[in-house]
Order: sequence, then C-alpha cells, then structure tokens
Amino acid sequence: MRYSPEHKSTKRKHLLAVAGAESKKKGFAAVGVDGLMQAAGVTSGAFYSHFSSKNELFKALIEMELQDSMQMLVGNPHQDLAAWLDHESDRYLTMSHVRHPEAGCALPALGAEIARADDSVKQIYQQQMLEARDMLASRLGDNTAAWGFMAQCVGALLLARAMPDEDMQQEIIQAGRQFLQRAITETDGDSAEAATGPQ
Repeated sequence: MRYSPEHKSTKRKHLLAVAGAESKKKGFAAVGVDGLMQAAGVTSGAFYSHFSSKNELFKALIEMELQDSMQMLVGNPHQDLAAWLDHESDRYLTMSHVRHPEAGCALPALGAEIARADDSVKQIYQQQMLEARDMLASRLGDNTAAWGFMAQCVGALLLARAMPDEDMQQEIIQAGRQFLQRAITETDGDSAEAATGPQ
C-alpha cells in the first residue's frame, strides 16, 4: 500500500514525539530502536522507512525538541520584563517539570548525551541553541544574559531532578527562580541607566 507524503510526515512526527518522551524519561542510549517502535505502536521495520540509523533519529529528535522549546519562548505573550520572567519561571522552573521529564525540555534530560554525540548531532544542537540565544538576547538585552538565563533554567532543573528528597528539589527550584529574578532585574536596571545616563 502506498501512503501519501502527508501520511508519512505525520507518522514521522508521531515517531519523533514518542521517541522524545521515551528518551527524556529513560535516556536515549538506554532505549533501543525496538523499544521506541514498540512504544510508538509500529514495527521496527517502519523505523527504517523514516530514519537511516539511530543517530539520524537522535539528530531529528534534538532538532524537533529544541524547535518546540523555541516556540514556547516565542509564545510568551508579555511585553513587561517582570511579567515575561514570571511566565517563563511558571512554565519551566516547577515541580511538575522536575517530576515529568518526558513532557518537558530536552536539555536537562539529554544534554549529557548530546555532549557525547558525534559532531553532526552537536551541529544541530549548536544551530538551535544560537537561535534561542539570539531570541532571548533581543528580549533580555545581550548574549550574556541570554546564556545565563538558559544555563540557570537547565542547571536548576538538572540539580533538582538528581535529588531524592522533594524538599531539596523545591529549594533548588525556588532558588533558581529567585536568582533569575534578581539577575534579570539588575540587568534591566543597568540597561535603563545606561540608556538614560546617570541621574
């Protein structure tokens, strides 16, 4: 039976979504092709009609996941910086995000595996991260603030997930939120003063 290009594209997106959830929960290296395809409800043979290798799947997965994260940032509706930051903190630095890696950002779940991957995966990662940096820099003022924002969000989530104690997880998440609020408020104040000059 011959399928339309639209059907194949839809199936590929479904496979990537399932692979993303399974990989973020269990680790990409720990989940074999058979396990991924079983979770997606298709045969292993179907995998190779969409991806030439598991590495190709990883590249496509990282690209899709980071594009999805970018769309969430772009979708922040707030113009006021404090409201913008509250929105991002309420979305990212939460106990729900700590508890459910399968439904969250790929970076704290798969960052170490990206670091061990080959250059083709790293190039995709770098390209997507630079786009995120540029978008955040336009909102936060410069590249330093953009990298700092991403590093704080991802690092806080990673530290919290590694803790067995829920109170410690909460403490880390709250510390991350408060640190970002102070850092970005101070940066915004410095930018305003630089623009208007000393009073």
